[in-house]
Amino acid sequence: MTNEPRLQAKRPVSASLAGPYGHPFHPILVTVPIGAWVASLVFDIASRVVHRPGFLTQGSQWLIAVGVIGALLAAIAGFLDLFAIPTGTPAFRTALVHMSLNLLVTAAYVGNFLWRHSTYTDGGGVGPGRLILSAVSLAALGVSGFLGGKLAYRYGVRVADESTQAEGYTPGRSAKDVRSVV
Repeated sequence: MTNEPRLQAKRPVSASLAGPYGHPFHPILVTVPIGAWVASLVFDIASRVVHRPGFLTQGSQWLIAVGVIGALLAAIAGFLDLFAIPTGTPAFRTALVHMSLNLLVTAAYVGNFLWRHSTYTDGGGVGPGRLILSAVSLAALGVSGFLGGKLAYRYGVRVADESTQAEGYTPGRSAKDVRSVV
Protein backbone atom coordinates (compact mmCIF):
# COMPACT_ATOMS: atom_id res chain seq x y z
CA MET A 1 0.00 0.00 0.00
CA THR A 2 1.36 3.41 -0.91
CA ASN A 3 1.37 6.36 1.44
CA GLU A 4 -0.89 8.33 -0.91
CA PRO A 5 -4.28 7.47 0.71
CA ARG A 6 -2.85 8.21 4.16
CA LEU A 7 -1.47 11.53 3.01
CA GLN A 8 -4.75 12.37 1.25
CA ALA A 9 -6.58 12.31 4.62
CA LYS A 10 -4.17 14.88 6.03
CA ARG A 11 -4.96 17.59 3.47
CA PRO A 12 -8.08 19.76 3.74
CA VAL A 13 -10.73 19.59 1.04
CA SER A 14 -11.28 23.32 1.54
CA ALA A 15 -8.77 25.16 3.72
CA SER A 16 -11.07 28.14 4.10
CA LEU A 17 -13.94 25.99 5.49
CA ALA A 18 -12.17 23.01 7.07
CA GLY A 19 -8.99 24.75 8.23
CA PRO A 20 -5.50 24.85 6.74
CA TYR A 21 -3.12 21.92 6.62
CA GLY A 22 -2.19 20.84 10.14
CA HIS A 23 -4.83 23.12 11.75
CA PRO A 24 -8.30 21.63 11.19
CA PHE A 25 -11.32 23.58 12.47
CA HIS A 26 -13.43 20.54 13.43
CA PRO A 27 -11.55 19.70 16.68
CA ILE A 28 -11.76 23.35 17.74
CA LEU A 29 -15.47 23.63 16.98
CA VAL A 30 -16.47 20.45 18.84
CA THR A 31 -15.48 22.06 22.13
CA VAL A 32 -18.60 24.27 21.95
CA PRO A 33 -21.25 21.51 21.95
CA ILE A 34 -19.25 19.32 24.33
CA GLY A 35 -18.85 22.13 26.85
CA ALA A 36 -22.42 23.36 26.49
CA TRP A 37 -23.93 19.89 26.84
CA VAL A 38 -21.76 18.92 29.82
CA ALA A 39 -22.72 22.19 31.52
CA SER A 40 -26.41 21.58 30.72
CA LEU A 41 -26.22 18.19 32.47
CA VAL A 42 -24.61 19.85 35.50
CA PHE A 43 -27.43 22.43 35.51
CA ASP A 44 -29.99 19.60 35.18
CA ILE A 45 -28.57 17.78 38.19
CA ALA A 46 -28.31 21.00 40.19
CA SER A 47 -31.94 21.85 39.37
CA ARG A 48 -32.97 18.71 41.25
CA VAL A 49 -31.26 19.76 44.48
CA VAL A 50 -31.78 23.53 44.87
CA HIS A 51 -34.82 25.25 46.36
CA ARG A 52 -35.67 27.50 43.35
CA PRO A 53 -34.39 25.71 40.24
CA GLY A 54 -36.04 27.80 37.51
CA PHE A 55 -32.87 29.64 36.53
CA LEU A 56 -31.00 26.34 36.20
CA THR A 57 -33.63 24.69 34.00
CA GLN A 58 -33.75 27.75 31.76
CA GLY A 59 -29.96 27.93 31.67
CA SER A 60 -29.80 24.26 30.75
CA GLN A 61 -32.20 24.75 27.87
CA TRP A 62 -30.12 27.66 26.56
CA LEU A 63 -26.96 25.56 26.85
CA ILE A 64 -28.62 22.77 24.87
CA ALA A 65 -29.49 25.30 22.13
CA VAL A 66 -25.92 26.65 22.08
CA GLY A 67 -24.66 23.06 21.85
CA VAL A 68 -26.93 22.24 18.91
CA ILE A 69 -25.79 25.33 17.00
CA GLY A 70 -22.15 24.51 17.77
CA ALA A 71 -22.67 20.89 16.72
CA LEU A 72 -24.07 21.96 13.37
CA LEU A 73 -21.06 24.19 12.73
CA ALA A 74 -18.68 21.41 13.80
CA ALA A 75 -20.55 18.99 11.53
CA ILE A 76 -19.86 21.18 8.50
CA ALA A 77 -16.11 21.11 9.14
CA GLY A 78 -16.23 17.43 10.04
CA PHE A 79 -18.12 16.58 6.88
CA LEU A 80 -15.42 18.28 4.82
CA ASP A 81 -12.77 16.28 6.69
CA LEU A 82 -14.73 13.10 5.87
CA PHE A 83 -14.36 13.88 2.14
CA ALA A 84 -10.57 13.75 2.52
CA ILE A 85 -10.58 10.16 3.82
CA PRO A 86 -10.34 7.45 1.15
CA THR A 87 -13.48 5.29 1.03
CA GLY A 88 -13.23 1.60 1.87
CA THR A 89 -10.62 2.16 4.58
CA PRO A 90 -10.91 1.50 8.33
CA ALA A 91 -10.50 5.26 8.86
CA PHE A 92 -13.48 5.98 6.60
CA ARG A 93 -15.66 3.39 8.36
CA THR A 94 -14.68 4.84 11.74
CA ALA A 95 -15.49 8.33 10.47
CA LEU A 96 -18.95 7.19 9.31
CA VAL A 97 -19.75 5.74 12.75
CA HIS A 98 -18.37 8.91 14.40
CA MET A 99 -20.55 11.09 12.16
CA SER A 100 -23.64 8.94 12.65
CA LEU A 101 -23.32 9.01 16.42
CA ASN A 102 -22.85 12.78 16.39
CA LEU A 103 -25.92 13.27 14.24
CA LEU A 104 -27.97 11.03 16.55
CA VAL A 105 -26.73 12.90 19.62
CA THR A 106 -27.55 16.24 18.02
CA ALA A 107 -31.03 15.01 17.09
CA ALA A 108 -31.52 13.79 20.67
CA TYR A 109 -30.58 17.22 22.00
CA VAL A 110 -32.96 18.92 19.55
CA GLY A 111 -35.69 16.61 20.83
CA ASN A 112 -34.67 17.32 24.42
CA PHE A 113 -34.83 21.07 23.75
CA LEU A 114 -38.32 20.79 22.26
CA TRP A 115 -39.47 18.54 25.10
CA ARG A 116 -38.34 21.15 27.64
CA HIS A 117 -39.92 24.04 25.76
CA SER A 118 -43.39 23.40 27.18
CA THR A 119 -42.12 23.75 30.76
CA TYR A 120 -39.58 26.52 30.13
CA THR A 121 -41.13 29.04 32.54
CA ASP A 122 -42.71 26.78 35.17
CA GLY A 123 -39.80 27.29 37.59
CA GLY A 124 -39.46 23.59 38.41
CA GLY A 125 -36.49 21.28 38.19
CA VAL A 126 -35.66 19.17 35.18
CA GLY A 127 -37.77 16.01 35.10
CA PRO A 128 -36.14 12.59 35.32
CA GLY A 129 -36.89 11.70 31.67
CA ARG A 130 -35.17 14.81 30.35
CA LEU A 131 -32.26 14.27 32.73
CA ILE A 132 -31.83 10.67 31.58
CA LEU A 133 -32.01 11.71 27.92
CA SER A 134 -29.24 14.26 28.54
CA ALA A 135 -27.07 11.71 30.36
CA VAL A 136 -27.52 9.03 27.67
CA SER A 137 -26.87 11.59 24.91
CA LEU A 138 -23.70 12.72 26.65
CA ALA A 139 -22.53 9.11 27.05
CA ALA A 140 -23.06 8.52 23.31
CA LEU A 141 -21.12 11.72 22.64
CA GLY A 142 -18.27 10.30 24.72
CA VAL A 143 -18.18 7.19 22.54
CA SER A 144 -18.20 9.37 19.44
CA GLY A 145 -15.40 11.49 20.89
CA PHE A 146 -13.35 8.34 21.44
CA LEU A 147 -13.81 7.52 17.75
CA GLY A 148 -12.86 11.07 16.79
CA GLY A 149 -9.68 10.69 18.81
CA LYS A 150 -8.99 7.43 17.03
CA LEU A 151 -9.34 9.21 13.70
CA ALA A 152 -6.83 11.89 14.67
CA TYR A 153 -4.37 10.06 16.89
CA ARG A 154 -4.37 6.57 15.42
CA TYR A 155 -5.19 7.20 11.76
CA GLY A 156 -3.75 10.72 11.55
CA VAL A 157 -6.74 12.28 9.80
CA ARG A 158 -6.05 15.99 9.25
CA VAL A 159 -2.85 15.74 11.31
CA ALA A 160 0.41 16.98 9.80
CA ASP A 161 2.57 14.24 8.29
CA GLU A 162 5.54 12.89 10.22
CA SER A 163 8.16 14.93 8.36
CA THR A 164 6.28 18.14 9.19
CA GLN A 165 5.89 17.03 12.81
CA ALA A 166 9.63 16.28 13.00
CA GLU A 167 10.37 19.98 12.47
CA GLY A 168 9.21 20.62 16.04
CA TYR A 169 11.78 18.17 17.38
CA THR A 170 14.79 19.34 15.41
CA PRO A 171 17.44 20.64 17.83
CA GLY A 172 18.85 24.07 17.23
CA ARG A 173 15.84 25.71 15.61
CA SER A 174 15.79 29.36 16.49
CA ALA A 175 12.82 31.41 17.65
CA LYS A 176 12.85 33.05 14.21
CA ASP A 177 12.39 29.63 12.54
CA VAL A 178 9.48 28.85 14.86
CA ARG A 179 7.80 32.23 14.22
CA SER A 180 8.01 31.69 10.46
CA VAL A 181 6.03 28.45 10.83
CA VAL A 182 3.33 30.00 13.03
